[in-house]
Amino acid sequence: MTLPDARHDPVGAVLRALDLTADAQRPDVFEGLSLPQPQGRVFGGQVLAQALLAAGRTVDDDRLPHSLHGYFLRPGDDSAPIDFVVERLRDGRSFSARRALAQQGGNPILAMTASFQEQQPGIEYAESMPDVPGPDEVASALDVLGDVDHPMARFWAQESAFDLRHVPGPIYMRPDADSPLGRQSVWARARGPVPDDQLLHRALLAYACDQIMLEPVLRRAGLPWATPGLSMASLDHAMWWHRDVRVDDWLLFTQSTPSAQGGRGLGAARVFDRSGALVASIAQEGMLRVPL
Repeated sequence: MTLPDARHDPVGAVLRALDLTADAQRPDVFEGLSLPQPQGRVFGGQVLAQALLAAGRTVDDDRLPHSLHGYFLRPGDDSAPIDFVVERLRDGRSFSARRALAQQGGNPILAMTASFQEQQPGIEYAESMPDVPGPDEVASALDVLGDVDHPMARFWAQESAFDLRHVPGPIYMRPDADSPLGRQSVWARARGPVPDDQLLHRALLAYACDQIMLEPVLRRAGLPWATPGLSMASLDHAMWWHRDVRVDDWLLFTQSTPSAQGGRGLGAARVFDRSGALVASIAQEGMLRVPL
């Protein structure tokens, strides 16, 4: 299987990578490919989304993921296929639980547990979306980095499947001196249409958020992505979907960071759709190391 060129069709390339192949010889085992990355490592959001989709293919269609918890165990090689081994933990009257292990060369690179639920009535409330400038009022990554000749700049501005627009401005090249608490809002939308499949949209939200979940930690520390010698890696990820979501319409991430210590930082996010509905909550801890 060949993936489309992300430079010309970034959304199509991601959708193709998420189109897993079932193993004809081993039940509940799937194979996926990776999109090339500037560092040669598998993008964490990709393998997380693939694991969720693998798990979702083993539950009834009327049960959608409402939560996942994952640990990134090893860096993956973006030139090698990934096997996803799903374990059926439980199928109850309303909920199904699955464990998915992503492996390369017999070594685990991600361990994920997810829970799925059929639609049910219940108590209904949610936080309100904050008042921030709309996506049409905020510069995109292409506006900021379009003229920068660097592999990471090209990835953020042109090859990423998602258009990201930061409030306040981004910290790609320079730190933010005006947000001492590290809070930020980010508008995000897929750069093209996505099929009407709610499992796929929820998986793509997991894919997209891994690009920005640790940014509040950098922002609070007064560091840009371009900090010389900066080393970052996702360690673990927790996510809850509250309502249906569409990633091909604008979503607002409101983000914060409650703590950083021991070479680790914690990022948190609430995700709202453009109508103001809270669709997801996310937390991620990552390793962050800066040369002294």
